[in-house]
Amino acid sequence: MSLKRKIVVLASGSGTNLQAIIDAIKAGKLNYVEIAAVISNKKDAFALERARSAGINAIFVNPKDFVSSIEYDKNLIKTISNYNVDLIVLAGYMKVLSEEFINAFTNKIINIHPALLPDFGGKGMYGKYVHEAVLKSAVKESGCTVHFVTAEVDAGPIIAQRKIPVIPGDTVESLSKRILIEEHKLLIEAIGKVFVKVGT
Repeated sequence: MSLKRKIVVLASGSGTNLQAIIDAIKAGKLNYVEIAAVISNKKDAFALERARSAGINAIFVNPKDFVSSIEYDKNLIKTISNYNVDLIVLAGYMKVLSEEFINAFTNKIINIHPALLPDFGGKGMYGKYVHEAVLKSAVKESGCTVHFVTAEVDAGPIIAQRKIPVIPGDTVESLSKRILIEEHKLLIEAIGKVFVKVGT
């Protein structure tokens, strides 16, 4: 068996997508993947607790310790570089990455977005704002997208998507819950696709 592929997960919230990866590794669906670390910009992010429970390095990097976002990202580059990672997964990471960070890990960063890109993406389009825009537009379907991260927000090459219908009477809460279920499946599928492409 080949050496395991190392990933680092960046998360700012509850970490349900992180949990999906942890569960997929345990279930053998991603048995060639090892999560080297989970890093958060939020001290109370439950994603860090999920990491600790799974025996994974859980690292909080406090943005207040740095004079700027650029300095923060420079520190993040150093930290992640220590792990010699194959892939960085943004799983609900609520901080826009600097161009310097993205260039340091070209074609090694993926993000999950709760809509069907290129629609409903870009600056300010995250979390509930995405679902609000979808419902206002009266489109008949939504879903989620995993894409490579580039300097332009939500504009990198698409790896995989999943679609769900928008149901009459849907609210931001009901739509986001249904999409989140699909996100958990899509992220595992996308990680598998990325590593097949690079020769796993």
